[in-house]
Formats: sequence, structure tokens, C-alpha cells
Amino acid sequence: MLRWMWFTLMTLGCLTGAVLLQSGGRPADPSQGLRVFYASNSGMWYVPDGLGEVAEAARIKDHKLVGLQKLPASRTLQHWNLPADQNQAKKALASGEVDAFVMSPIQFPDAGVEHFVQLGLAHNPKMRFLVQITWGAGDIDNQDFPKGAFAVVNREKTPDQLRQLHARNIQAAEAQADAINQQYGGGKKVLFLVPSAQALVALRTRIANHEFAGLTKQGDLFRDAMSHPTAPLEALNTYLHYAVLYGQSPVGLPMPGSLKRDKRPEWDEKFNRSLQEVAWETVATYPYSGVIETTKR
Repeated sequence: MLRWMWFTLMTLGCLTGAVLLQSGGRPADPSQGLRVFYASNSGMWYVPDGLGEVAEAARIKDHKLVGLQKLPASRTLQHWNLPADQNQAKKALASGEVDAFVMSPIQFPDAGVEHFVQLGLAHNPKMRFLVQITWGAGDIDNQDFPKGAFAVVNREKTPDQLRQLHARNIQAAEAQADAINQQYGGGKKVLFLVPSAQALVALRTRIANHEFAGLTKQGDLFRDAMSHPTAPLEALNTYLHYAVLYGQSPVGLPMPGSLKRDKRPEWDEKFNRSLQEVAWETVATYPYSGVIETTKR
């Protein structure tokens, strides 16, 4: 029988406000919440509310949404360049009262990511930063955005096509993460990646192989040609963020409201658990998430 274990790659061992942090800036007490700010485009701005619901279900104490700065189709640099009177992200970091700052660039490298890391560490040297690797609008590699045939999108891709779909964007994200951690980490990791594109590929591959009950078409994961997610993909991405932020598996948590509201009988607790398993398997085997899964028989 497999026994799931996790540990983080680096140890920060520090005190941030009232929250004692351990490896990778996570709470020493796994049930202790973090103060989180999001600078987001539409590929992520549904996550904060969903994550709050998941954290409550997991009995995370005092998980706090400090703020959400929303800009449609935005690069992180656009968030950085907002005028001072509109820039809630800069104000939050300058307060020193943020434990985790979450971003969703489109292409990499994105200079805004580095700017926010510099600012955040200047006011709270013990905080960390999460960057979502977002799947591409119109089923393109985000390194090419906004190029793409958005009027007609072929969603039903083969596993081989899916394997290459986001490859350049992922590679570029990892390269920027390496550079930032080397320059600002002081031998530790301060920036971690949320593998949203990779988890989506894993899920779509299972659908293509007729291995995921409750979804028969890859296109059922998207609301429009710009690849905004339907409820199952929203849930999957929220579980990914939870797993990276708190270093805990979401498997076994109750179905979120986003899935319940659709009232699809095939989207039941078993379906929800399958999404959780995809999320955890992806995060726990991805070194840039800061979480490693080991198994013992």
C-alpha cells in the first residue's frame, strides 16, 4: 500500500508576522493559514475564492486573502506598471504583511515577476512567491500569445500533440524561476511554480484515452476560444494552488461549490476526487512546485 509523504526542497525556518513558517515558507503547523495576495489575469482570478473554500474545508486556520488585483489578459509587468494610486499589489507588499504573492504571467520571462520579488523581499525577507504556468488561450503555447486562430480551435488533440502544447512556455518559466532563485534566494528558493498547464495536459490526455469518467471531450473543459475554464478545470487549478501553497494533498476534500452548482450528475464525489488526484500527482512530482512526493510500499 502506498503511503504519501511530502517535504519541501529548501528550508526557510522563519517567523512572518504571527505565522511560523517552515520549508519553502509554509506554516510549521500545516493547519495554520497564510496571508496571500494575487496579481492576476483571467486565467487565475477565480482561484482566490475557490482556494478560500478549499482551505476552510481542510481546516486551515486563518487563511487570509489580502487582495486580488485583476487585469484582463495581463502580463505581470502590467500589474507592476499600474499607477501608484491604483496599485494595490505594491501597497500590499510594502506593508510587509503578505506571506505569499501569486502571479500569472503569459509569456516568460516577465520582468514584472522579478520586480515584485525584489519589492516583496525588501519588506518581508521571509515571504515566497508563486507563479502560475497558465495554459495557452486558443490552444497555443503562451509564448506565442496573442497569435492564434481563436475563431476555430481544435480541442480534441492526441496525446502526442498535447505533450508539446505548452513545452516552450514551461521551459521559459522554469528558466526564469531558476534565475530569480539564484539571484534573490541566498541559497534558498523564494519562487515556486504552479504547474497548471502540465496538469491540464495530464487531464486532457486521460480524456483522449477515454480514462477519465465524467468527461468525454477535451472541449468540455473550456467555456470559450480564449480557454477560460469550466467548473472542472477551475476546480483542478484551485487544487493545484492549494497543494503548492500549503504542501498538502487535496485528495479527500469535499466537492467545491463550483462543481455542485452545475448540477451534473456525472460530476460527483468520485469525479471530484479524480480531479484532486490529478492535481496532487502533478504537483507532488514537479520539482519547481517545492513539493516532492515519495512512496513506500
